[in-house]
Amino acid sequence: MIEAGIAILVVWIILYIYSIAGSIDFGSSFWSMYYGKRNTKAGELANRFLSPTWEVTNTILVLLVVAFMGLFPKGIYMLGTLLLVPVSLILLLIIIRSAFMVFSYSVSGYRNVLRVVSGITGVLVPALLISALPVTQGGFIDIVDGTEVLLFNKWLTSPVVYMYMLFGLSSALFLSSIFLTDYANESRDEKAYLTYRRNSVVLGPATLVIAMITLSVLNPEAAWFFDQLQRYRGWFLLSIVAFLIGYSALWWKNQHGFKKGRPRVSVVMVALQYFLATFAYGAAHLPYIVYPHLRVQDAFTNINTFYSLLWTITIGTAILLPGFIAFWRLFLKDKRYLRQK
Repeated sequence: MIEAGIAILVVWIILYIYSIAGSIDFGSSFWSMYYGKRNTKAGELANRFLSPTWEVTNTILVLLVVAFMGLFPKGIYMLGTLLLVPVSLILLLIIIRSAFMVFSYSVSGYRNVLRVVSGITGVLVPALLISALPVTQGGFIDIVDGTEVLLFNKWLTSPVVYMYMLFGLSSALFLSSIFLTDYANESRDEKAYLTYRRNSVVLGPATLVIAMITLSVLNPEAAWFFDQLQRYRGWFLLSIVAFLIGYSALWWKNQHGFKKGRPRVSVVMVALQYFLATFAYGAAHLPYIVYPHLRVQDAFTNINTFYSLLWTITIGTAILLPGFIAFWRLFLKDKRYLRQK
């Protein structure tokens, strides 16, 4: 059914946007904590970026949950039941992080403590979020009295799960580093620029290697998925090419007089890299949401609800888009905000 295909595409697009925005947001929390303790320019820059942006990331997360819940109610029910413990922990961490992010800008006496809490939760959340992916590939679910149950001990001790978590963490740190490199470039902050550029140079290849290892050590029950991935080798190769272009741009001549690097090109090409790779990953996972228990078609809502939700999401996005554009111009492009001392 074409409607189910459109629905999963909508969810995937929102998921991709959140994965990029969330990785930058969570990774920046870690850098704010790490460099903030040293009172460096890099810490100030990360803190300046986080101040207005974490609310936007939470908004995208809400949109993702609403879209998935409305378009695939059986999918959200099964995943919510199977992953009750990790999902509850993720929600708790996001609530704690959001609360501390609010207070960190109003209670100056506790700012350092609150920054540490935000940084730690910013590391844990992306790792826990991506730990759900191995569950959907098979091998972690048992049927008890006709109900799907997560093999929690197997999930908790699986090397595959921890490789996914390591990839989620490295991606958050890499994406945030390369974005903050561009942010420092726009702010004309050379010290912060060199710091985050150095982090990007180290984390880029490390993240790529971790991704390759992660996909090569899948569980035997996920052999079907590994075979499916081979059909999309071209997409993965293109993603590597995009990475190489973006990575090499860190050595191109800088237009602002810094020593080297064109970080805006790097940000765009790395975002393209993740777009190509996640598209190939998602396409290889079809037609299953949770293998072998739930297919996209089986989890899909009814047609009337689909069209109603599609219009709602479209109208909601149209309403939010001007706000996002204004936000971008005010906090990510306005020279007075970027170059404040």
